[in-house]
Parts: sequence; C-alpha cells; structure tokens
Amino acid sequence: MKVTQEPLPQSQLGLEIEIPAETTQQAYEKVVQNLSRSANIPGFRKGKVPRQILLQRMGPQRIKEAALEDLVQDGLKQAIEQESIEALGNYKLTSTYEELIRQFQPGKPLKFSASVDVPPTITLGEYSGLSVKAEETQPEADAVDKFLEQRRVEQATLIPVESRPAQLGDVAVVDYSGRFPGEGEESTEISGAQATDFQIELGEGRFLEGIIHGIVGMNPGETKEVPVTFPEDYPREDLAGQSAVFTITLKELKEKELPELDDDFAQEVSEKETLAELRESLETQFREKAERETATSKEQALLEALLEKVEIDLPETMIDQEVQTLLTQTAMQMESYGMDVRKLFNAETIPQLKERSRPDAITRLKQSLALQEIAKRESLTAQPEEIEAKAKEVLEQLSGQDVDPKRLREVVESDLIKEKAVKWLEEHATIELVPKGSLTPEQTEGEETPQEESQTEAIAQEEDVDAASQTIDVQAEPAE
Repeated sequence: MKVTQEPLPQSQLGLEIEIPAETTQQAYEKVVQNLSRSANIPGFRKGKVPRQILLQRMGPQRIKEAALEDLVQDGLKQAIEQESIEALGNYKLTSTYEELIRQFQPGKPLKFSASVDVPPTITLGEYSGLSVKAEETQPEADAVDKFLEQRRVEQATLIPVESRPAQLGDVAVVDYSGRFPGEGEESTEISGAQATDFQIELGEGRFLEGIIHGIVGMNPGETKEVPVTFPEDYPREDLAGQSAVFTITLKELKEKELPELDDDFAQEVSEKETLAELRESLETQFREKAERETATSKEQALLEALLEKVEIDLPETMIDQEVQTLLTQTAMQMESYGMDVRKLFNAETIPQLKERSRPDAITRLKQSLALQEIAKRESLTAQPEEIEAKAKEVLEQLSGQDVDPKRLREVVESDLIKEKAVKWLEEHATIELVPKGSLTPEQTEGEETPQEESQTEAIAQEEDVDAASQTIDVQAEPAE
C-alpha cells in the first residue's frame, strides 16, 4: 500500500493512501459473500442465492458502498501501522464520499485522502536564565492573635442580657415582618419577609444593615418599626433597591462571653497541651503557608515567562482531552461540596463550559509540553522509589475509588518530571521577589481568580436559579 504524508496545520498529518487493486477486489468479494449468506430473497434459501440474482436484487451501488466503507477504515488503520504514525485521534476522511463512490472499481487501485492528529512539534527558545518578578508572601505579624481571637468568638458562651439595650456584637432573638409602605394606612406585606424566633448576630455584614442598626438600642420586649432599603444587588429582583418597613420585636438579647486565653482553651480547640505550644504551631503553619504562596507565585511567574519562549501548534484532540479533564476536575470539586452535578452539567451548560475552559486548557497544555521538553533536553527523570512513594500517597487520597495502578504511575511520573523541570528553571533563573499585591491587585475575600471563575460558572448559574426563592433571612439562624 502506497502512503504519502504531508504536515498540516494544528499538528495534523495529511495522508494520501493508495489501496492495491487486489485488495479492492477482495473487499468487494467479501461483501458479496457476506450478503449471499445473510440475504433473505424469496425463492432461495439463505446461502444459496446465485451471484447474479444477488447483484440484481441488492444493486451494485449498495455493495460498492459497503465495500468502500471497509476499504477506507481498514486502509487508514493499516497506513498508520505501516508508517509507524503516532496518531492521537481526530481521524478525518478528506476525500468526498461521493467522489470515492464514483472512483471505486473492484479490481482497480483506490486512492483517498485522510488526516489525523499527531503529537505537536515543540519549538522552544532560550529557557535558561529567565528573569522574572514574583510576589513574596510574609505572614501577618498579628495573624496568630487574630486566629486565636476568632476561635475565642467561636467558642463563646451566650449569656442572657436584660439590664441594657442591644449593642453591636450581641445576639438577638426577634420576630419580624416586612411590608411595602402605601398611601395612608394601606401597605403590602412582603412575601417571605416574616420570621419568628430568629437569632441574628448584630454585626456588620451579618444581615440587612438597616435591620441591624434598627435593633441596636432596643430593649428586650420592645417592638419597633424600622425603615429599610434593600441593596441594589439584592438576590431577589423584586426587592432590590426597594424601600420597606419592618416591624421588629426583640424577644431575647444575649451577649458573648469569651473563654480565657489559657492552656485550657488551647486543649479545647487543638491537640496541644499548652497555649505556648499552640502559638508555636500556628506560627509554623502561617509561615509555611506564606512560603507555599511565595513558591506558587515564583512557579507561576516562571511558567508565564516560559510561555513566551515556546511555540506549539496544538492538535484539536489534545485540546478536547484537556478541556474534558478540566471539566471532570470541576465536577469532582463541586460534588465534594455536596452539589448536584447533574444540575451543573447538562446539555445546555456543557457546551458553554467547554468554550470557557478552552483558553485555560490551551495554556495548561503549552506549559506542560514545554516542561516535558525541558526535562527531555536536560535529562531530568523520576526515580522508581520517588514514583512509588508518590503513587502510594495518591492512592491513600483516592481510597475507595477504582484506580488503574499503571495509569496512576504514568501520571505520577509525568507530574514528578514536570516538578523537576520547574525546579531546574528556578535554579537557572533570576527571580526578584516583590511585596505581595505589587504585581496584581490583592484578591479580596470571596473574590475569585479568572481560572476559579471559569471553573465555577455552573455554580453561579445554579445560584441565579435559587436566588428568586431567597428571602431576607438568608443569614439568620433559628434560635435554639
């Protein structure tokens, strides 16, 4: 079989394949034989239909189509094996089917064109001696004190208060009912804006601001009308930006009594015996966390600089696989949060999610392939004992799941080699550490990075659906 190869864009390989005359005849005869054994023609037993009758009844076109399908499939497979082509997928017949039908004559050579995705060629510029800036994270000086104070608040005991009015920091148990004010004495009750025995912590951002400030200063047993304006971005569109009046009855008032910051507290909130041991442990954790963030910043800076040095024409097969990997990881993450993955990933959302994940997939692929190329050039390898130790660690994390040990070792080895390539880049690079937030705006609490945003679009869609049913008690808790 004659095969001519031609490189095509997007890491495709074009193939011109010529199937020998004897092969086309054999394929045609095979189809005729199979039909003669299975055809059900009145007046003849199966397997006993004369060839001429069979050809008349079935029609030469149908037989040629069946033979042609086998010839193309088998011919492409044999061509790939014959030429030792490392095919990734995305097999395409570039010759038109109508043209092949007209051309096909049993006993004569058959030529057709096809294409297949193959591993991309990696063009890598000078990667040694990269010069980058990375943000350095330093532990906050009062991080341990803040953490301990937060835990004290969490461990606080609620003590009933009767001798003074409510103040910020207290916990109030209230009944409330909201209405839209109308002309004269007419008013309209707000659906879903009523609650009995609801426990609200009087703190900034804990509830509707107007209600919090309205309760402050009230005494237990007092009832008060409080004007409230809903925020413009309130989840319920029918309430967003609207003015309302809430009738609030303060039924109980409690204040938080914080535990003493001593060894007993340390034993209550940790496995440490003394407060000094707990402080030392926390200092170590905050320091290691800062070191990890700095290491991540350096790695990201190096990878971004590396992308500028590499040119890769990625095949569609690899991009599709990486997009699928991203979506699978996202689905597993969402499932771990207890969310219904079937609602997040359906026929309507999956195409959108794939499109949004595509840029991230391309970036990850280019970084990964560039690191693999560096590892190859610098002879970086993972030792068997390293692979075994890491595989064992991953297996423990995936306990109870069906895992292919061979595939796991391949993934672990690949990851270890890429880690070594990153380390090599760092050792041969000039990295200037700058204060955190000086290169990019510091992320505020609850704000997502672009990658996190692309991976959680589905959550937002589900939240949009649920928002219509939310009422003002979204952050209130029923009193015990």
